[in-house]
Amino acid sequence: MAKGWDAQARQGYALIAPPFLYAALILAAPLLTILAYSFLTDGYLTVVRDFTWANYVQVWTDPIVRTVMLRSLMVSALVTLVTVLLAFPVAYYVSFMIRPEKKATWLFLITIPFWTSYLIRVFLWKVILGYNGVINSGLTGLGIIDEPLTFILYNVNSIVITLAHAYAPFAILPIFVALEKIDRSLLEAGRDLGESRVMTFLRVTLPLAMPGVLAAVLIVFIPTIGDYVTPELIGGGKIPMIANLIQVQMLALDNRPLGSALAVTTMAIVAIVSIVFLLINRRFLKVRS
Repeated sequence: MAKGWDAQARQGYALIAPPFLYAALILAAPLLTILAYSFLTDGYLTVVRDFTWANYVQVWTDPIVRTVMLRSLMVSALVTLVTVLLAFPVAYYVSFMIRPEKKATWLFLITIPFWTSYLIRVFLWKVILGYNGVINSGLTGLGIIDEPLTFILYNVNSIVITLAHAYAPFAILPIFVALEKIDRSLLEAGRDLGESRVMTFLRVTLPLAMPGVLAAVLIVFIPTIGDYVTPELIGGGKIPMIANLIQVQMLALDNRPLGSALAVTTMAIVAIVSIVFLLINRRFLKVRS
């Protein structure tokens, strides 16, 4: 019996070895390289292999870095909040209001934005929000405004709108999956006991859907905090986020140690936030079970 189990275990290890080694080379090697660079010293157009904590000291004490990091966290949190608040009603409608045979069609429609490149979608929002874009042209043509609006592009609002649209499908799908797993008899039991639809939603539906909501929060928050394209194009380079600052240090200033320290610090912050949400998610899963 033990020999048979050992043979199956060896077969399993042999099966997962190729993808594991591939992941180690593609993911772990670059991360370890960045981590190593973050403890080295910057020289003129070169990296001096002298160990130092100076890069991390600068990351945590430089007011410019602190401002950009806080802005990145704020924008990412705001995008996550807006995206999840808009995604939940859509997921709820598809799960509870659409007949089962039509749900696949709705999910197909939700994933249509994935058909185009993320970069193209960002450019389209720049056209929509631009000085002579769709919104300004439409409002001017209707006589609502006399001059084009200048506050809808190259600011935080435009970045939030673009990112919320780009990541909406990523938030809708996990919430939909969580809602689909809810036993409908629990909702009927709540209404039979005299609860209103609103209270049934707050006491039954929402708590049971929280694992999906928390998954959506992580799926949106993690990539948006490191987004480079949207702040560069929609923000016009005037509202840099942490990814833009890393790019400047790595390429424009050729300060790879400081850029690596910024990247490692950002990954550490994202990891801490992710762990917190995973612990909260575990709590909801325990309550659900």
